Amino acid sequence: MERSQRLFSALTLFALFLCCAQSSWAQADGRDPNRIRTVVLDAGHGGKDPGNLGTGRYKTTEKHVSLNVAKLVGKYINETWPDVKVIYTREDDRFIELMERTQIANRANADVFISIHCNANDSHEPHGCETYVMGLHKSDANMRVAMKENAAILMEDGHELKYGGYDPKRPESQIELSLRQNVHLDQSLLLSSLIQEQFKVRVGSPDRGVKQAGFLVISYTTMPAVLVELGFLTNAKEEDYLQGEQGQDYMASAIYRAFKEYKAQVEGVPAPTANEAKADSTRVEVRKDPLPPVSAVRFKVQIATSSKHIELKAKNFNGMEGVEEHKGQGLFKYTVGDEPTLEQARNVQKTCHGKGFTGAFIVAFKDGERIDLQEAVKLAQRL
Repeated sequence: MERSQRLFSALTLFALFLCCAQSSWAQADGRDPNRIRTVVLDAGHGGKDPGNLGTGRYKTTEKHVSLNVAKLVGKYINETWPDVKVIYTREDDRFIELMERTQIANRANADVFISIHCNANDSHEPHGCETYVMGLHKSDANMRVAMKENAAILMEDGHELKYGGYDPKRPESQIELSLRQNVHLDQSLLLSSLIQEQFKVRVGSPDRGVKQAGFLVISYTTMPAVLVELGFLTNAKEEDYLQGEQGQDYMASAIYRAFKEYKAQVEGVPAPTANEAKADSTRVEVRKDPLPPVSAVRFKVQIATSSKHIELKAKNFNGMEGVEEHKGQGLFKYTVGDEPTLEQARNVQKTCHGKGFTGAFIVAFKDGERIDLQEAVKLAQRL
């Protein structure tokens, strides 16, 4: 127990150091840390690492499906936002080490990292989509998925030194690894939940939910990161779907739509609708509910997320005063400010960035309950 507490404390200090470093980088190049300018798309596996082989009825494997979908996602993003830089960890069938994938994103100072994969199971029955973020394992099944994906490092020369003695076969290594991404957990959870919603609503795929597990490829990134499992290649029906051009296009479109919504929420601006890109091949009519009655809307800035309670003292939050604690999804979330307008919240957010909380983002509340930021902006405009 004491060892776990020491490990958690050490990684918390590392996270704070990382926040301060990112703040310095952002200020040095004059960038707005709330803008999403660079996205890294990671097609899982490749080259000598084929990933999941499926049922054996097709020559193409996980590495081919993930690459095709990643390229489509990037294409759709650039059609909507030509100014957003899309970087691929691989653009052809080659083997890229897991650490190099994360370093590609870190060197580019990317704002989002999306790793795309296909699932597998010893049974042919499991099916559906799931999206992972870093964190403590909620089940043995989550750990097994992470251990399977992380096993790719065994194909790398000198992996023991590169990954600090990490062993994909040791459950203890998975637990230690899962504490690293806590600083970006909330935004990663937001993006992953939006992806799952698109898979369910737009594609009609069974929703296996948002999960937490220790994936190497998203553990060393210095930005919000998710790992998407498109479906099970070991399920004949899903394998047929994911092998086809239409299936790959629909899956890519769902990820693109989720990114579009995520970008709008993080930046606090409406998502583009006019002259929308070709990525709307999965477009369906969505019911428009009448606006709810106008009531008090407040904007706050979330500066931290933790799996454990943090005492509300300024020294624990880089000197920030007036920190509030909110509980949700089994996590403790910490905010500052209580502003009536988005503009005032942005000023608070700038202060947070100056204090080293470069991942700080604006959240909204109505009648004491957290609500969607875009909905809050619309309600505030009616006041």
